[in-house]
Amino acid sequence: MRQISILGCGWLGLPLAKALLTNGFSVKGSTTSEGKLSTLKSLGINPFLIALDSKNITGAIEDFLNGSETLIIDIPPQLRGKNLETSASNEKVFVEKIKTLIPYIEKSTIKNVLFISSTSVYGEINGMISEETVPKPNTESGKQLLEAESLFQNNNNFKSTILRFGGLIGEDRNPIKSLAGKVNLENPKTPINFIHQEDCIGIILKIIATDFWNEIYNGVSPFHPTRETYYTQKATELALPLPQFDHSNPSIGKLILSDKVETDLGYSFIKTNL
Repeated sequence: MRQISILGCGWLGLPLAKALLTNGFSVKGSTTSEGKLSTLKSLGINPFLIALDSKNITGAIEDFLNGSETLIIDIPPQLRGKNLETSASNEKVFVEKIKTLIPYIEKSTIKNVLFISSTSVYGEINGMISEETVPKPNTESGKQLLEAESLFQNNNNFKSTILRFGGLIGEDRNPIKSLAGKVNLENPKTPINFIHQEDCIGIILKIIATDFWNEIYNGVSPFHPTRETYYTQKATELALPLPQFDHSNPSIGKLILSDKVETDLGYSFIKTNL
């Protein structure tokens, strides 16, 4: 079956859909914006207006799923920065959305689920991180992503693979744009853990092509200069004010390894200098 459904045609999902079309797949794509339906249709994507909440799903979710063998879920938790201790509410909104979605997947033609997660599930562990590292998320977003991962992994009605991406970088997206000119930035010697949009798409295509399901993969470019080196260089390249780092405390942080995508999938990173 050469049809794939993508739940969430946003910054990553839309170019991913284009790449799948180029590779001979037919694609059903969802959006929460009615104004985006015509854009999806013009690109050859079968568009669906679908919105998840913690109790129900708005839109033709059955039609969106049926006929496809693979479902790619790329919807952000939108809980960035919320800490369990300081959050006004500990409601598991994102987890409840996933719980609402899963019964529809079980009743559909979907056999494989690719869930786009994040390396934020590892929390503030210091040192080298592989897929064998036990996650210790410290944010609400990381906590709920990890719980959502387990919902897919523990479901025997379909196969699932979890793809944990590092910081997302693209031609139109780089953290330096928000850090330029800032002072007293911490952890100047901590390595970066980013991945370019092209490699995100490349890894997803490889997983589908090789049928590597029931796996967990880190998606991070093997390019780990320090925060200070990288952001200073990027600010210079873009003619932005240089960020200033605080060297008064030792730098702590993690270096995330993606060796498994190279060994399992035979994937070679395209963007090794971000």
